[in-house]
Amino acid sequence: MKPTLGTPTVSIFPLFAAWLGLLTLTALGVGLGRWSGGASWLPLTVAAVVWLKGWIVARHFIESHLAHPFIAWVLRVFIVCVPSALIFTAWFGPHLARWTTL
Repeated sequence: MKPTLGTPTVSIFPLFAAWLGLLTLTALGVGLGRWSGGASWLPLTVAAVVWLKGWIVARHFIESHLAHPFIAWVLRVFIVCVPSALIFTAWFGPHLARWTTL
């Protein structure tokens, strides 16, 4: 039986490749953190790595491309929120801290 569009495949290789990609991106993030020494470009790079990791998890493990369009949209918004919060915190950290204290 051949898989058709919209049905999941039974091959484990795409999940294994996604898992290796996540491991590679994690190692890249650790390496950048150690190597860069707090460079000004680091928050953008970390946010990009976090976004890519979120996209990989949503696409390959949650299978968002097979979900209802509303659910896929909610996942995309959620995946964008975390890197955006990282960037806002890196650029406007003291202001955000002042706004959120009692």
